[in-house]
Amino acid sequence: MAFMEKPPAGKVLLDDTVPLTAAVEASQSLQSHTEYIIRVQRGISAENSWQIVRRYSDFDLLNNSLQITGLSLPLPPKKLIGNMDREFIAERQRGLQNYLNVIMANHVLSNCELLKKFLDPNNYSANYTEIALQQVSMFFRSEPKWEVVEPLKDIGWRIRKKYFLMKIKNQPKERLVLSWADLGPDKYLSDKDFQCLIKLLPSCVHPYIYRVTFATASESSALLIRTFNEKGTLKDLIYKAKPKDPFLKKYCNPKKTQGLELQQIKTYGRQILEVLKFLHDKGFPYGHLHAANVMLDGNTCRLLDLENSLLGLPSFYRSYFTQFRKINTLESVDVHCFGHLLYEMTYGRPPDSVPVDSFPPASSLAVVAVLESTLSCEACKNGMPTVSRLLQMPLFSDVLLTTSEKPQFKIPTKLKEALRIAKECIEKRLTEEQKQIHQHRRLTRAQSHHGSEEERKRRKILARKKSKRSAVENSEEQPVKHSNSNNSGSGASSPLTSPSSPTPPSTAAGLERCEESDLCITSTSSTTSTSTSRSLTNLRHGDACSVPAPGCEWCEPWGPAQFHPEFPKGNFAESPNL
Repeated sequence: MAFMEKPPAGKVLLDDTVPLTAAVEASQSLQSHTEYIIRVQRGISAENSWQIVRRYSDFDLLNNSLQITGLSLPLPPKKLIGNMDREFIAERQRGLQNYLNVIMANHVLSNCELLKKFLDPNNYSANYTEIALQQVSMFFRSEPKWEVVEPLKDIGWRIRKKYFLMKIKNQPKERLVLSWADLGPDKYLSDKDFQCLIKLLPSCVHPYIYRVTFATASESSALLIRTFNEKGTLKDLIYKAKPKDPFLKKYCNPKKTQGLELQQIKTYGRQILEVLKFLHDKGFPYGHLHAANVMLDGNTCRLLDLENSLLGLPSFYRSYFTQFRKINTLESVDVHCFGHLLYEMTYGRPPDSVPVDSFPPASSLAVVAVLESTLSCEACKNGMPTVSRLLQMPLFSDVLLTTSEKPQFKIPTKLKEALRIAKECIEKRLTEEQKQIHQHRRLTRAQSHHGSEEERKRRKILARKKSKRSAVENSEEQPVKHSNSNNSGSGASSPLTSPSSPTPPSTAAGLERCEESDLCITSTSSTTSTSTSRSLTNLRHGDACSVPAPGCEWCEPWGPAQFHPEFPKGNFAESPNL
């Protein structure tokens, strides 16, 4: 088969789910218009950023394209007169920043091709529908029994996955849907194993898996054909949408949404958990559960897009679970995504944010218990329960499933080992990304705290206290130095000792006393010593001691006797060395 023998030139394997952030940094006024300079960043790394220049007309064109969503987006209004005033340009710049913030806060809009092309034209300039059509045409050369009816434009959320409505030439009334997808960043299978596993998908038989009619793959993409279901997916049921409508029109701002009845929630939830357990037991990685990947066939839910994990495509909810380091296996990813799905089935809309602090009233407390185990702060922090544990919870444990179809999916041992290695590589990339996000979040919090007004006040108070303490210490040290200089000027010297005499104690413990006066000098504290030294300096000796007194430091020469009253003066006088 000549289908896609060579990969398309210039193929870029980007993770399209990594969030983009945009900041309008400046504006520049030209002769007839104003341009806005925007800094765009992919992910958390400031190095992975670039600048783009956009006019107001570019924003207006983007806004017109997004009108299909039915959302009221806050684009600043047009102004024909005075639109070059400096104050008006500054105000419009703030309005455009708010406009981008609102778009990027919406999970569906932030992943749409229109916004990606606006912010990152270098990586999203290709026409993927045209590329897919070329590859499908090459496929039809070797498989002439198929015929394209029409392209199903933008019915999915993925930028690099396209759909076509098809028919078989000898069965013109039967409608099928063909999906074509490029490879993703998590494709770790070898080309040979990848092609073998893709071709193995039609042999997978399970009551809760939507059958694949035909599948083939090349070194760079895969093509699968399934029966087209007029009723659509579980998400179409919740949002009252038409299956052929574009994804943005169906799910961004639906006019009618309705949660399912309790019995439907119990039955559909049990069916989905059963098929997840089946895939986990087989060692087949999934990680792509959401309401648009669950086909409705009567009262039966059937899982779609098993090929996504083989192609290495990122999950719809990846930007959510990369924030939580405990959701680090594909099994835990499936459980977390099941929580999103259950929330949508219960309330008719996705959660506003994850983790969910408090859940609205539900039709049963058992529903809230399952939601708390998968979407609450505690669950996201401590880890997800297993699928088996969810099946044992009261919401699903009493559901009886009746089916005559026996599950069958035989995977050769060699391919099982290849799947295990690929699964480990996918989980390793997830863990590394979660670690980087965690470190970046800690650094951001520290910087925010360090620059907060409260922290700045605290640092000022500490600096003021430290300055006062230093001033007090310096003022205490200066008088001590002055006292020491006075003592050295009076001829004081170190006490002399002899081998036969006891060593006198330190001067700090000594007592100096003038017997003829009331002056007593105690050196037990630096403060007293300082004050006494000042007194001695200002004291006239004649006024203090009218008669020379033995032991008076002013009447006798300095010697060991001045330091201790018990010093043996006889030994001192007889010592020839002294």
